Amino acid sequence: MLDPLGPYCDNITDYRLSYYLILAPVCNYAKGKWVVDDRRPLYSGFGCKQWLAPMWACSLMQRQDFAFEKLRWQPKGCEMEEFEGPKFLKRMHDKTLAFVGDSLGRQQFQSLMCMITDGKDRSDVLDVGNEYGLVLPPGSIRPNGWAYRFLSTNTTVLYYWSSGLCELEPLDVKDPQTEYAMHLDRPPSFLRQFLHKIDVLVLNKGHHWNRGKLRANRWVMYVGDSQVPKHPHLKAFYRSISPRHFVNGDWNTGGSCNNTKPMSIGKEVLQEGSSDHAAVSAVRWTGVKLLDITALSQVRDEGHISRICITSSPGVQDCLHWCLPGVPDTWNEILFAQI
Repeated sequence: MLDPLGPYCDNITDYRLSYYLILAPVCNYAKGKWVVDDRRPLYSGFGCKQWLAPMWACSLMQRQDFAFEKLRWQPKGCEMEEFEGPKFLKRMHDKTLAFVGDSLGRQQFQSLMCMITDGKDRSDVLDVGNEYGLVLPPGSIRPNGWAYRFLSTNTTVLYYWSSGLCELEPLDVKDPQTEYAMHLDRPPSFLRQFLHKIDVLVLNKGHHWNRGKLRANRWVMYVGDSQVPKHPHLKAFYRSISPRHFVNGDWNTGGSCNNTKPMSIGKEVLQEGSSDHAAVSAVRWTGVKLLDITALSQVRDEGHISRICITSSPGVQDCLHWCLPGVPDTWNEILFAQI
């Protein structure tokens, strides 16, 4: 029989390993179940103060039940590589990972920073936001993003706020009530300027693309501009939509998510395709990989900030954002396994 690997294996160990990699099925990380793991969480919400916003650290609020922090996602029929900060930094040596998206992308960014550092303060991490124009504009509450570099491996992790994932342009700069053109085939100026410096890109959108948000933001869709340039070195992921769990109303009509106990333990998620059909369609034939987190997050209704949110109005619950540590940590574990 002909050697399927030809001259590429120098010894029998290499041969067996390479032959296994050829025959081994690709792991579908979206199928599996949540299991209890006493080694969780991967970091402490009390300790990760350098990276984690207090409004998402449920340990610092009035929550009493923290069983949700002890769950680990177990893919069906395969093992997911265990996340370790030093291993991540070694894999991303001299590389940059960028999250571009809305506040849920910001949660995933802060989650990853806590995971890499074990939730501990690090004096060897440099704020390099200036290199990417991520500074606090006059009169703003926060900058458009953050960028940090781990000096030991020259690894940069950054986040940029872009709720629409496209360039927004005022139609009349002199009119404070002007509409904004959403150039759907023109990426945000941040990406046009810095994409060549990014090695791993994680995009997300979803909850800002609805009729209410479009009307409130005065966004009007436009098509007919330049395309995203091709970058052969880039690994790009599009994260599927993070589910909301409002019951008996929406965020502004009395909707709630009062469950605090995990109900998903041992229940398998076995669907073959993603339940976010729009995301599947968006990445088809693009070379962008789907980071499919929708179904596995759908069964974690107890993981939201809920009524303990410290920034909401009385009677308003947050059934969109997640407690950290929590479900977004798993999104990063799956991302790490696919980098």
